[in-house]
Amino acid sequence: MSARFLIEVPHEATQAACLHAIDTLLNTGSHFFTHADWGCKDGVHNAWIIVELETKDEARAIVPPALRAHARVTQLNGFSKVELEDMMRQHKR
Repeated sequence: MSARFLIEVPHEATQAACLHAIDTLLNTGSHFFTHADWGCKDGVHNAWIIVELETKDEARAIVPPALRAHARVTQLNGFSKVELEDMMRQHKR
């Protein structure tokens, strides 16, 4: 079963760094990166990509090597009200 991961790819706050990051991701040819969301125009120099893959290592591996060292990969999950109530009961023990 695949999991969802948020990949955050930061870069420096310069026009050259923005252009390099955008060019690098778009030129991977990966559909993941052609649909990245960017915060540069709002002063937040990150790209965000949500992917469904098997493992966190697989998610990190799709980031181009030039940007991989600073990328952050976070597994995403949701909670139902039932799960919340169960966790709250376990926490009180």
